[in-house]
Amino acid sequence: MPEQKISSTPRGGYSVPIDQLLQLTVDQGGSDMHLTMGVPPQARIHGDLTSFDLPPLYPEDIKGLLYRILSDQQVKQLEEKWELDLSYSITGLARFRGNIMYQKNSLSAVFRVVPFAVPEFEKLGIPPAVKSICDLTRGLVLVTGPTGSGKSTTLAALLNIINRDRSKNIVTIEDPIEFLHKHRKSTIRQREVGSDTHSFADALRHVLRHDPDVILIGEMRDLDSIAIALTAAETGHLVFSTLHTQTAPLTVSRIVDVFESYRREQVRQQLAGSLRAVVCQQLLPTADGKGRVPAVEFMVDTPAVRNMIREGKDRQLYSAIQTGRIQGMQTLDRSLSDLCKKGKITRETALEYCVDRSELERLLDGGPEKGERNSLWRD
Repeated sequence: MPEQKISSTPRGGYSVPIDQLLQLTVDQGGSDMHLTMGVPPQARIHGDLTSFDLPPLYPEDIKGLLYRILSDQQVKQLEEKWELDLSYSITGLARFRGNIMYQKNSLSAVFRVVPFAVPEFEKLGIPPAVKSICDLTRGLVLVTGPTGSGKSTTLAALLNIINRDRSKNIVTIEDPIEFLHKHRKSTIRQREVGSDTHSFADALRHVLRHDPDVILIGEMRDLDSIAIALTAAETGHLVFSTLHTQTAPLTVSRIVDVFESYRREQVRQQLAGSLRAVVCQQLLPTADGKGRVPAVEFMVDTPAVRNMIREGKDRQLYSAIQTGRIQGMQTLDRSLSDLCKKGKITRETALEYCVDRSELERLLDGGPEKGERNSLWRD
């Protein structure tokens, strides 16, 4: 969808225009700005929702704020489908990924802050071993985690390295486009669902005709997109995408379980041959309460990992990650332990986000990592 430039006065009665609300969000280091009936505008700052010192929003306030920045086509889509994704920008400030929906017969909206500048990988706090992904020539790379965990930021940083260092044809399919990439050593084409293509499915069916070396799929959201991503990775392309899973073993299971039972064996063979790496991340509050830091699980396709995927031994993948530190792999619990020992997060935070509490406590107390069992799964 085309980005809409904003003006200073909304078409409604609220005392503060939407551009000023977004400015406040950015100035205070917020990641998201929320508009919800019955409470003042809010910003998510270091993971917590904080209300601005402003009056509560009424339905007519939210409608006035939002309709001022929507095109006629977007208004029609919102009123017909009751929800809308959009891209939005304020010159000199930032871009925003917005979603509008109805709740209790009133509009509600969230705007995610997306900086104009593509982030530098070295400043994200991601393990250096993950950067090796950028040297791959083919296969599937997944960045996973819950909503708001920085998946898009990590992908943009990895794509920026390829764009900077390699002569490739890069095609992205996003809903909506977040980070804007410029042509550097590579050529990059960014397609937005709703303005450049009707759907993910349509774009994916035609993407291979654009002679891509690298394909970024904003999200593998259904069976069709997963199947096409696997096929593209099998046929010599480097494919990046995201999933809402929290560990590497669960990522493998999630992909396989999307398919009908009679196809799962074939999918396992495809996945074993094409999956190159899984990066699972979560953003955690720092010990000083002044920011957030990523905890990262990293799995690569060692022979042991490929065999486990092929043979359906997903429960053993966690052990393979635990014993694969020489290849740069690490479990989420190992990452949490390291962050805690460095004083970046509290012990309480580490225990709140861990996969296995007893495993993490042993690591925090200086014990070795257990590589003989997969402590994620319970029979």
